[in-house]
Amino acid sequence: MAKKKDVHEENLKGTLISVFFVGFVIVAMWVAVYGMYLSQ
Repeated sequence: MAKKKDVHEENLKGTLISVFFVGFVIVAMWVAVYGMYLSQ
C-alpha cells in the first residue's frame, strides 16, 4: 500500500509542476503582449 501512495504523490507533484509551468507560460505571453501594446 505504501508504494501505491508514493506513486500517487509523485503523480500529483508532476501535475503541480505542469500546472505551474503552463501558468507561467500564459503569464509570460500576457506580459509580452502588454509590453508590445505599451511600446506602440
